[in-house]
Amino acid sequence: MTMKTPIFTGSCTAIITPYDHDGSINFNKMAELIDFQAENGTAALVVCGTTGENATQTVEEHEEIVDFCTQHNNGRMKIIAGIGSNDTMTALRLGKSAMKSGADAVLMITPYYNKATQQGLVKHFSYVADRVDLPMILYNVPSRTGVGISVDTYKELSKHPNINGIKEASSDFTLFARTRAVCGDDMNIWCGNDDQIVPMMSLGALGVISVASNIVPAQVAEICRLCLDGNFADGAKLFLEYVELFSDLFIEVNPIPVKTAMNLMGMDVGTFRLPLCDMYPNNLEKLKAAMRKNGLIQ
Repeated sequence: MTMKTPIFTGSCTAIITPYDHDGSINFNKMAELIDFQAENGTAALVVCGTTGENATQTVEEHEEIVDFCTQHNNGRMKIIAGIGSNDTMTALRLGKSAMKSGADAVLMITPYYNKATQQGLVKHFSYVADRVDLPMILYNVPSRTGVGISVDTYKELSKHPNINGIKEASSDFTLFARTRAVCGDDMNIWCGNDDQIVPMMSLGALGVISVASNIVPAQVAEICRLCLDGNFADGAKLFLEYVELFSDLFIEVNPIPVKTAMNLMGMDVGTFRLPLCDMYPNNLEKLKAAMRKNGLIQ
Protein backbone atom coordinates (compact mmCIF):
# COMPACT_ATOMS: atom_id res chain seq x y z
CA MET A 1 0.00 0.00 0.00
CA THR A 2 1.27 3.49 -0.75
CA MET A 3 1.75 5.95 2.08
CA LYS A 4 -1.45 7.75 3.03
CA THR A 5 -1.00 11.53 2.86
CA PRO A 6 -1.87 12.91 6.30
CA ILE A 7 -4.89 15.20 6.47
CA PHE A 8 -2.73 17.66 8.42
CA THR A 9 0.50 17.85 10.36
CA GLY A 10 0.97 19.97 13.47
CA SER A 11 -1.77 21.35 15.67
CA CYS A 12 -5.48 20.72 15.14
CA THR A 13 -7.88 22.45 17.52
CA ALA A 14 -10.93 20.52 18.70
CA ILE A 15 -12.95 23.71 18.73
CA ILE A 16 -15.60 24.49 21.34
CA THR A 17 -19.13 25.49 20.38
CA PRO A 18 -20.02 28.94 21.76
CA TYR A 19 -23.57 29.40 22.99
CA ASP A 20 -25.69 32.49 23.57
CA HIS A 21 -27.18 32.84 27.04
CA ASP A 22 -30.45 31.34 25.79
CA GLY A 23 -28.55 28.19 24.79
CA SER A 24 -28.61 28.77 21.03
CA ILE A 25 -25.41 28.58 18.95
CA ASN A 26 -23.53 31.88 18.75
CA PHE A 27 -22.35 31.90 15.14
CA ASN A 28 -20.80 35.38 15.35
CA LYS A 29 -18.55 34.16 18.16
CA MET A 30 -17.82 30.96 16.22
CA ALA A 31 -16.53 33.09 13.35
CA GLU A 32 -14.24 35.00 15.77
CA LEU A 33 -12.87 31.75 17.18
CA ILE A 34 -12.15 30.36 13.70
CA ASP A 35 -10.28 33.57 12.79
CA PHE A 36 -8.30 33.40 16.06
CA GLN A 37 -7.20 29.85 15.24
CA ALA A 38 -6.26 30.69 11.64
CA GLU A 39 -4.15 33.64 12.83
CA ASN A 40 -2.21 31.54 15.35
CA GLY A 41 -0.74 28.73 13.29
CA THR A 42 -3.43 26.10 13.69
CA ALA A 43 -3.38 23.59 10.82
CA ALA A 44 -6.87 22.11 11.19
CA LEU A 45 -10.09 22.27 13.19
CA VAL A 46 -12.24 19.45 14.49
CA VAL A 47 -15.80 20.76 14.45
CA CYS A 48 -18.57 19.05 16.45
CA GLY A 49 -16.23 16.79 18.36
CA THR A 50 -16.38 16.01 22.07
CA THR A 51 -14.99 19.46 22.88
CA GLY A 52 -17.70 20.97 20.66
CA GLU A 53 -20.40 19.31 22.82
CA ASN A 54 -21.73 17.29 19.90
CA ALA A 55 -23.49 14.88 22.29
CA THR A 56 -26.11 17.52 23.15
CA GLN A 57 -26.64 18.89 19.65
CA THR A 58 -29.39 17.87 17.28
CA VAL A 59 -28.41 16.41 13.92
CA GLU A 60 -29.68 19.63 12.31
CA GLU A 61 -27.54 21.81 14.59
CA HIS A 62 -24.55 19.59 13.93
CA GLU A 63 -24.98 19.95 10.16
CA GLU A 64 -25.45 23.71 10.46
CA ILE A 65 -22.25 24.13 12.51
CA VAL A 66 -20.13 22.08 10.09
CA ASP A 67 -21.58 24.01 7.15
CA PHE A 68 -20.94 27.38 8.80
CA CYS A 69 -17.37 26.55 9.86
CA THR A 70 -16.43 25.21 6.42
CA GLN A 71 -17.73 28.34 4.70
CA HIS A 72 -16.28 30.85 7.16
CA ASN A 73 -12.90 29.08 7.22
CA ASN A 74 -12.74 29.38 3.42
CA GLY A 75 -9.81 26.99 2.98
CA ARG A 76 -7.46 28.54 5.54
CA MET A 77 -7.26 25.38 7.70
CA LYS A 78 -8.43 21.81 7.18
CA ILE A 79 -11.95 21.22 8.51
CA ILE A 80 -12.54 17.82 10.10
CA ALA A 81 -16.17 17.10 10.95
CA GLY A 82 -16.91 14.95 13.97
CA ILE A 83 -19.46 12.35 12.87
CA GLY A 84 -19.24 9.89 15.75
CA SER A 85 -22.37 8.16 16.98
CA ASN A 86 -23.38 4.91 18.61
CA ASP A 87 -25.74 4.52 15.64
CA THR A 88 -23.88 3.68 12.43
CA MET A 89 -26.66 5.16 10.27
CA THR A 90 -26.51 8.50 12.11
CA ALA A 91 -22.74 8.58 11.61
CA LEU A 92 -23.31 7.88 7.90
CA ARG A 93 -25.84 10.71 7.62
CA LEU A 94 -23.43 13.13 9.31
CA GLY A 95 -20.60 11.95 7.07
CA LYS A 96 -22.61 12.53 3.90
CA SER A 97 -23.64 15.94 5.18
CA ALA A 98 -19.98 16.82 5.90
CA MET A 99 -19.13 15.90 2.30
CA LYS A 100 -21.85 18.24 1.02
CA SER A 101 -20.58 21.04 3.26
CA GLY A 102 -17.09 20.71 1.81
CA ALA A 103 -15.31 19.38 4.92
CA ASP A 104 -11.82 17.98 4.31
CA ALA A 105 -12.17 14.90 6.52
CA VAL A 106 -14.28 13.23 9.21
CA LEU A 107 -13.50 12.10 12.75
CA MET A 108 -15.36 9.03 13.97
CA ILE A 109 -15.33 7.87 17.59
CA THR A 110 -15.90 4.30 18.72
CA PRO A 111 -19.58 3.62 19.51
CA TYR A 112 -20.43 4.45 23.12
CA TYR A 113 -22.97 2.82 25.46
CA ASN A 114 -23.86 -0.06 23.13
CA LYS A 115 -20.08 -0.44 22.57
CA ALA A 116 -19.08 -3.17 20.09
CA THR A 117 -16.84 -6.19 19.67
CA GLN A 118 -13.64 -5.69 17.68
CA GLN A 119 -15.45 -7.26 14.70
CA GLY A 120 -18.29 -4.78 15.24
CA LEU A 121 -15.82 -1.88 15.24
CA VAL A 122 -14.38 -3.00 11.90
CA LYS A 123 -17.88 -3.22 10.44
CA HIS A 124 -19.01 0.12 11.95
CA PHE A 125 -16.06 2.16 10.65
CA SER A 126 -15.89 0.33 7.30
CA TYR A 127 -19.61 0.79 6.63
CA VAL A 128 -19.25 4.56 6.80
CA ALA A 129 -15.82 4.70 5.10
CA ASP A 130 -17.27 2.70 2.17
CA ARG A 131 -20.00 5.31 1.65
CA VAL A 132 -18.41 8.64 2.56
CA ASP A 133 -15.70 9.71 0.15
CA LEU A 134 -13.65 11.69 2.66
CA PRO A 135 -10.56 10.67 4.63
CA MET A 136 -11.57 9.31 8.03
CA ILE A 137 -9.75 9.63 11.34
CA LEU A 138 -10.65 6.94 13.88
CA TYR A 139 -10.95 8.22 17.45
CA ASN A 140 -9.92 5.91 20.28
CA VAL A 141 -10.83 7.21 23.75
CA PRO A 142 -12.01 4.25 25.84
CA SER A 143 -12.27 6.38 29.01
CA ARG A 144 -15.28 8.10 27.42
CA THR A 145 -16.82 5.35 25.33
CA GLY A 146 -16.15 2.16 27.27
CA VAL A 147 -14.58 0.41 24.28
CA GLY A 148 -11.06 0.55 22.85
CA ILE A 149 -9.56 -0.36 19.48
CA SER A 150 -7.01 -3.19 19.46
CA VAL A 151 -3.78 -3.35 17.45
CA ASP A 152 -5.24 -6.09 15.25
CA THR A 153 -8.32 -3.98 14.54
CA TYR A 154 -6.15 -0.99 13.63
CA LYS A 155 -4.18 -3.25 11.27
CA GLU A 156 -7.39 -4.45 9.60
CA LEU A 157 -8.81 -0.93 9.27
CA SER A 158 -5.51 0.43 7.91
CA LYS A 159 -6.20 -1.52 4.71
CA HIS A 160 -9.20 0.71 3.91
CA PRO A 161 -8.21 3.47 1.46
CA ASN A 162 -10.52 6.05 3.07
CA ILE A 163 -9.29 5.42 6.64
CA ASN A 164 -6.45 7.92 6.90
CA GLY A 165 -5.43 7.71 10.52
CA ILE A 166 -6.12 7.70 14.24
CA LYS A 167 -6.67 10.18 17.03
CA GLU A 168 -5.15 8.07 19.79
CA ALA A 169 -6.33 9.18 23.23
CA SER A 170 -6.18 5.93 25.19
CA SER A 171 -3.01 7.04 27.07
CA ASP A 172 -1.73 3.52 26.30
CA PHE A 173 1.78 4.06 24.92
CA THR A 174 2.30 0.35 24.31
CA LEU A 175 -0.85 0.21 22.14
CA PHE A 176 0.33 3.31 20.28
CA ALA A 177 3.87 1.98 19.74
CA ARG A 178 2.66 -1.45 18.61
CA THR A 179 0.15 0.17 16.23
CA ARG A 180 2.93 2.31 14.73
CA ALA A 181 5.09 -0.77 14.35
CA VAL A 182 2.36 -2.87 12.73
CA CYS A 183 0.64 -0.26 10.53
CA GLY A 184 3.59 1.94 9.54
CA ASP A 185 2.65 4.50 6.87
CA ASP A 186 -0.72 2.81 6.22
CA MET A 187 -2.10 4.68 9.26
CA ASN A 188 -1.26 8.24 10.30
CA ILE A 189 -1.51 8.83 14.05
CA TRP A 190 -2.15 12.03 15.96
CA CYS A 191 -1.84 12.53 19.70
CA GLY A 192 -5.23 12.86 21.37
CA ASN A 193 -4.03 14.17 24.74
CA ASP A 194 -2.37 17.57 25.21
CA ASP A 195 -0.27 16.32 28.13
CA GLN A 196 1.40 13.68 25.88
CA ILE A 197 2.28 15.65 22.74
CA VAL A 198 6.07 15.38 22.80
CA PRO A 199 6.42 11.72 23.83
CA MET A 200 3.86 10.66 21.23
CA MET A 201 5.47 12.75 18.50
CA SER A 202 8.85 11.24 19.39
CA LEU A 203 7.34 7.87 18.42
CA GLY A 204 5.94 9.18 15.15
CA ALA A 205 2.67 10.99 15.87
CA LEU A 206 2.22 13.77 13.30
CA GLY A 207 0.84 16.36 15.72
CA VAL A 208 -2.04 16.73 18.13
CA ILE A 209 -5.80 17.13 18.10
CA SER A 210 -5.86 19.58 20.95
CA VAL A 211 -8.21 21.02 23.55
CA ALA A 212 -5.61 23.42 24.99
CA SER A 213 -5.13 25.13 21.63
CA ASN A 214 -8.54 26.73 22.11
CA ILE A 215 -6.69 29.07 24.51
CA VAL A 216 -2.97 28.76 23.57
CA PRO A 217 -3.03 27.95 19.84
CA ALA A 218 0.33 29.52 18.96
CA GLN A 219 2.13 27.64 21.73
CA VAL A 220 0.64 24.25 20.82
CA ALA A 221 1.44 24.87 17.14
CA GLU A 222 5.04 25.74 18.07
CA ILE A 223 5.49 22.60 20.19
CA CYS A 224 4.32 20.54 17.20
CA ARG A 225 6.53 22.47 14.76
CA LEU A 226 9.63 21.87 16.87
CA CYS A 227 8.87 18.14 17.13
CA LEU A 228 8.15 17.82 13.41
CA ASP A 229 11.53 19.49 12.77
CA GLY A 230 13.17 16.84 14.99
CA ASN A 231 14.00 19.40 17.67
CA PHE A 232 12.59 17.42 20.56
CA ALA A 233 14.77 19.15 23.16
CA ASP A 234 13.26 22.59 22.51
CA GLY A 235 9.83 21.04 21.93
CA ALA A 236 10.02 19.37 25.34
CA LYS A 237 11.20 22.59 26.99
CA LEU A 238 8.19 24.54 25.72
CA PHE A 239 5.85 21.63 26.41
CA LEU A 240 6.99 21.44 30.04
CA GLU A 241 6.18 25.13 30.52
CA TYR A 242 2.53 24.33 29.72
CA VAL A 243 2.10 20.74 30.88
CA GLU A 244 0.44 21.76 34.16
CA LEU A 245 -2.12 23.82 32.26
CA PHE A 246 -2.64 20.98 29.75
CA SER A 247 -3.33 18.62 32.63
CA ASP A 248 -5.59 21.01 34.57
CA LEU A 249 -7.78 21.55 31.51
CA PHE A 250 -9.00 18.01 32.30
CA ILE A 251 -9.50 18.50 36.04
CA GLU A 252 -13.21 18.10 35.25
CA VAL A 253 -14.80 16.55 32.21
CA ASN A 254 -13.91 18.25 28.91
CA PRO A 255 -15.01 20.85 27.74
CA ILE A 256 -15.99 22.32 31.14
CA PRO A 257 -12.50 23.60 32.06
CA VAL A 258 -11.52 24.92 28.62
CA LYS A 259 -14.77 26.86 28.14
CA THR A 260 -14.39 28.21 31.68
CA ALA A 261 -10.81 29.26 30.85
CA MET A 262 -11.97 31.02 27.67
CA ASN A 263 -14.56 32.96 29.64
CA LEU A 264 -11.94 33.89 32.25
CA MET A 265 -9.82 35.25 29.37
CA GLY A 266 -12.73 37.43 28.21
CA MET A 267 -13.58 35.36 25.14
CA ASP A 268 -17.26 35.19 26.17
CA VAL A 269 -18.12 31.76 24.76
CA GLY A 270 -21.22 31.30 26.89
CA THR A 271 -22.35 28.44 29.03
CA PHE A 272 -22.73 24.66 28.65
CA ARG A 273 -25.63 22.43 27.79
CA LEU A 274 -26.76 20.06 30.52
CA PRO A 275 -25.59 17.63 31.79
CA LEU A 276 -22.41 19.76 31.72
CA CYS A 277 -22.37 22.50 34.36
CA ASP A 278 -20.14 25.01 36.15
CA MET A 279 -16.90 23.86 37.79
CA TYR A 280 -16.54 23.03 41.46
CA PRO A 281 -15.00 26.06 43.23
CA ASN A 282 -11.84 24.22 44.34
CA ASN A 283 -11.18 23.02 40.79
CA LEU A 284 -11.83 26.50 39.43
CA GLU A 285 -9.15 27.92 41.74
CA LYS A 286 -6.67 25.26 40.58
CA LEU A 287 -7.40 26.09 36.93
CA LYS A 288 -6.98 29.81 37.60
CA ALA A 289 -3.61 29.16 39.26
CA ALA A 290 -2.35 27.25 36.20
CA MET A 291 -3.61 30.02 33.92
CA ARG A 292 -1.87 32.71 36.00
CA LYS A 293 1.38 30.72 35.86
CA ASN A 294 1.24 30.88 32.05
CA GLY A 295 0.23 34.56 31.97
CA LEU A 296 -3.26 33.96 30.61
CA ILE A 297 -5.06 35.86 33.36
CA GLN A 298 -4.02 38.29 36.10
